[in-house]
This record gives sequence, structure tokens and C-alpha cells, in this order.
Amino acid sequence: MLRTLRPDAVLIQAVIAGALSFAHLHDLAEAAGQDGWKAWAYPVSVDLLLVAAWRRMRTQADNRAAWAWFVIALAASLGANVATAGLLDMNAVPAWLRILVAGWPALAFLGGTLLAHAPAHTAEQPTASPTPVTDPEEQAPLPDPQPEEPITVERALAPAPELPAAPAPPVPVAVPPALLDHARKVADGHRAQTGDPIDAATLRARLGVPAPLADAIAAQLT
Repeated sequence: MLRTLRPDAVLIQAVIAGALSFAHLHDLAEAAGQDGWKAWAYPVSVDLLLVAAWRRMRTQADNRAAWAWFVIALAASLGANVATAGLLDMNAVPAWLRILVAGWPALAFLGGTLLAHAPAHTAEQPTASPTPVTDPEEQAPLPDPQPEEPITVERALAPAPELPAAPAPPVPVAVPPALLDHARKVADGHRAQTGDPIDAATLRARLGVPAPLADAIAAQLT
């Protein structure tokens, strides 16, 4: 079944604008000294650059290079439309305009190459490390719970464990009075020589007595 053709106002406007711009670019190129097939190649070059920039802008809206080349191609098309509207003497084209027309092919080739071969920026999605799947059968078995001992009457009435007895206090050592008098003389001599009271270790060395007896004597001398 054939589809019904419907007139599209936007499409008609695009055809009219394209045809007029194509003709104006041809006339301007021909007036600038590009005759024959060369004059027809200029509008094709401008339109191709417009299309390439537009396609890049649709895929990457934030591409500044595509916007720049689109503006350049649009300025060339609009400039030709304005120049051929009677504002420019087509029989005496200025030198700067001839230079622009002559250099346009190289500029358009550069823009088309950059637009066609520019890398597309794609957002890199972070790759999550795969979670290892553990077979339930390979998991280590849990230890069996130990059965609790039932509480019986004997267990409830059992006496509590006895705590260890506290150590007995040390038995005081008896110091003979004669030894205590001698120790007091030794302590007085030590104080006279050093100016400090005698300690148990020094007293033990001077008297030649065991450590418990020396501690008992030192305790009575203080």
C-alpha cells in the first residue's frame, strides 16, 4: 500500500532556503573568480560542513568544536545571502573576500576532518567486582550445640566451691634487748656519718642477721 504524501511546511521551507543559499554561494564564488565547476563546489562544501557539525551537535550537545564549525558554516551561508542582496558590487569584489573564498576549501576540509574523527565522549560506568557465589554444600558446617546439663535437686543443693584461705599474717620476730641496743648504736653511727636513718638492708649487712630479724630491728628503731 502506498503511503499518502502530506505536505510539510518545514520541509518546504528547508528546500527553499537550501536552494536560495546554494545559488547565492555559487554566485558569490563565481564573482570572486571561481568559475565553472569550482563555483558549484563551494555551496556543496558549505552545506556538508553544516550537516557534519549538526550531526556532531546532536550526539554531543556540549561539544564546543561542533558549535564553532556550525557557526563558521552558517556565517558563510548567511554572508553569501547578504552579499548577493545588492550590498556588494558583484563586478568589483574586494581582495579580502577573494582571499576568503579561495581559502574556504582548506578550512572546510579541516573542519570536516576534525568533526568526523573526533573521539566520542562516553561516560565510563564503574564496573562492580563480581561477588563470589559460595555453594551452600561447600560451607563449613556449624558445630553442634553442647547439650545443657539438666538442673537436679542434688546440683541445686550442692555446696559452693570453697574459696582459697587468706594467707596467715607473719609471726612477729622477737628481738633480744642486747641485740636491739647494739643495733641502735650502729644506727646512730650511720646517722652521724651519712645524715640519713639506716635501712634494713644496711642494718642486715652490719649486724649479719637474717632478713626477717633485720626488718624487725629496723621497725623498732623507727
